[in-house]
Amino acid sequence: MAMAEGTKYERKYLAHYIDSAFNATSPSYTRLGKDLEDYSIALNPDVETKKNILGESTTNVKGYAPQGSVDTYYAYKGDPLYEHLLTAVNERSTGSQLATTVVDVIVDSEGNVESAYREDAIIVPQSIGGSDGIQIPFEIYYNGNRTAGDFDVTSKKFTAGTAAAA
Repeated sequence: MAMAEGTKYERKYLAHYIDSAFNATSPSYTRLGKDLEDYSIALNPDVETKKNILGESTTNVKGYAPQGSVDTYYAYKGDPLYEHLLTAVNERSTGSQLATTVVDVIVDSEGNVESAYREDAIIVPQSIGGSDGIQIPFEIYYNGNRTAGDFDVTSKKFTAGTAAAA
C-alpha cells in the first residue's frame, strides 16, 4: 500500500548514493547512511535583496552552491567507497580524481521511487583517524548537471529521463 496523502515522510525514505567507481565506465552506487545519524544537503543559495527608492523590495536568487558533510564515515573492508577515499587520502588526490556523481532518491513506504536526481559532485576527504574505528569524514560539493530520472534501488542503476511525480 502506497503512502496516504498527508503522511509525513520518515528520513529513511530520502536516500543518497555516491558513485564509488568515481566515473569509471560503469557507475557503482553506494548508499550513505550506515553510520550516519544525520545528513543534510545545505543548498547555500546566493540571494540578493534590493530596496528601490519607492521602498519596494525585490529578491533575486542567483543560484545555489549545494554541499553536504559526511561526518561519520567508518572504514569497512571491501567497501568500494572506503577504498576510493583511502586512495584519495594517501595520494592527496585533487581535481578530477575526486569527481564522481551522486543520486538523491525519495521512495515511498513500499520502496517505489517517487523522485530521483543525479548530479556531478566532488568528494573531498577531510581527515583520517578516529577513536573507535578508522574514519574518513568527507565533504560532498554538488557541481550541477542535475538530471532527473529513475533509479532502481535493487540494481542501483540510474536511468536519465523524467523523474516520477511525487
